Amino acid sequence: VNGGNGNGSAALSLNPVVAIGPKPDLLSQIDGGVLPSVGGFGRFQKQLIVLTWIPAIFIGFSQFSDHFLLAVPETCAQVQRNNSDLLPNVTQAILNINVSNASNSINASSQCICTQSGCELEIGLEQNVVTKWNLVGDSAWMVHIAKFSLLVGSIFGYLVLGVLADWIGRHPVLILSVIFMLIFGMTVAFSVNVPMFSTLRFFEGFCLAGITLSLYALRIELCLPGCRFSMTMVANFVALAGQLLMPGLVVLCRDWQILQAVVICPLLLMLSYIWIFPESLRWLLATQQYNRSKWIMERVAKKNNINLEEDAEELMTELNQALPKQPKKTCIVKMVGTRNLWKNIVVLCVNSLTGYGIHHCFARSLTEDQPTSIFSNFYAKYYTMGGTALASCVALCPAVGVMGRRGGLLMFMIITALASLLQLGLLNLVGKYSVHLNIDNSGTLNSNFSMAFSIIGMFSSHAVSNLSIFFCAEITPTVIRGGGLGLVLASAGFGMLTAPIMELHNQKGYFLHHIIFACCTLICIICILLLPETRNRPLPETLGDGESYTRQPLLPPRKPGEQRLLLTKTESREYARVGDTLKLAWQLFNLMETLRRRQFLDVKTHSV
Repeated sequence: VNGGNGNGSAALSLNPVVAIGPKPDLLSQIDGGVLPSVGGFGRFQKQLIVLTWIPAIFIGFSQFSDHFLLAVPETCAQVQRNNSDLLPNVTQAILNINVSNASNSINASSQCICTQSGCELEIGLEQNVVTKWNLVGDSAWMVHIAKFSLLVGSIFGYLVLGVLADWIGRHPVLILSVIFMLIFGMTVAFSVNVPMFSTLRFFEGFCLAGITLSLYALRIELCLPGCRFSMTMVANFVALAGQLLMPGLVVLCRDWQILQAVVICPLLLMLSYIWIFPESLRWLLATQQYNRSKWIMERVAKKNNINLEEDAEELMTELNQALPKQPKKTCIVKMVGTRNLWKNIVVLCVNSLTGYGIHHCFARSLTEDQPTSIFSNFYAKYYTMGGTALASCVALCPAVGVMGRRGGLLMFMIITALASLLQLGLLNLVGKYSVHLNIDNSGTLNSNFSMAFSIIGMFSSHAVSNLSIFFCAEITPTVIRGGGLGLVLASAGFGMLTAPIMELHNQKGYFLHHIIFACCTLICIICILLLPETRNRPLPETLGDGESYTRQPLLPPRKPGEQRLLLTKTESREYARVGDTLKLAWQLFNLMETLRRRQFLDVKTHSV
């Protein structure tokens, strides 16, 4: 069947003819054509990747600064007022007072020293936001509102700036975010009251989200398929280094205002990215901005010592022919009209939310009903969480290398679900049937099991969250990758937001909160099976490319001749072409049948 002739009209032929498609567009084959022509993963691309790693350590500082700026002291001293007549010569007194610990909601009678500093911190700072404005007792709720501000600002930043990155580009969003981050971040250090601090932290989180998102998109769009995951994991390790080094930085600064300034000031160096860092070539080509694309391709090729006119003559010819075309930009809202793409993004957003949400449940279980355990110490818990995250990233590398993105995500989600369900159900059964099972010290056994399941759950849920974000960045087409990354990162922010929400409610409903996220892990396990595998595949550039990412079976077919139910991109196009031909043939058949009936009626009319 031949689908058309030179005049564009359709015709049928009795002889089978193999349909030959048009010559593939080189400009649309970015991973297979454009990037190798300008040097592949050459020296210039490697330098740019390193430039995306360096800010990750400062992002880690900012993301974990709340642990120190808003830490509630274990012991708080109340400065006595209006009692100078009773105790004129007393400069300090030992008092026993009840201190409300917002981090674990445990009322403890502590002996503390009344001095002019008010509260005594054990985290390396002489003063932080809580001690400066005495946010204890009836004012403790302001601490949780201040914690909300950074996370809520980040959520709005991911959503708004993600869409903006698809519209004006990754580079402008990065530079604007850095400029406003410097303004708002430095102003935070000079806050005069809690409302001002919380408001400025909201805008700081908004700008921090823009830096994180744009660097993530630029990094993944610079890489070829074989090195995307490894380059992203290096950035994660650098951010973890920021988390682990943060306590040392706190000890050096000693004051929260100095700490805030030290965290923000290094971002001044990122202003040089205005000249050093180019716009994403992949995004420019996907949105048909060929004039800017040509200039950047020439710049990159020159840095990599490649002559485009000689080594990529065909590509440059096609690029010159495409220069008159107008840019075509796409908004993330158009994802709703797709058949498969929106489902994949929603599944990964739910995975990200569940991973970060249940991570807080496991972290909360470390100190639950164990006020005297090792994890009641701030540094022990902080470094346990950091070490678990580091181990999780280390385990991700071989797991994804062996099982792929989908297989690795499925494995870690299963581990998370098992740890959660065993912690919720098994420990209650051990306590209930300890007498029948002749178990002595069931309370100690429960505590040990709970600690083990919490650490395992934190380990696996952190891997789920990181891999979900990376997976979404690979599945989302380049034209809407900013918006897709914004959705999955905002979902992660909602998961993180559960921690201050539970603290604000004094941990009421915590058990139900854990059960809901445990059920979500079971739903996610089923949904992960519907995702496609993206390992060693080129990034999708348009919505059509994103739709072509179809699910492959987890296991290869048992028999060599076994037919797969899902078609590849090429097969699906051939299938669509056959369908169009059959539709055309059916229309021609109906037309011939109509003509035959008219001839029959005409003959019958003449005969009458």
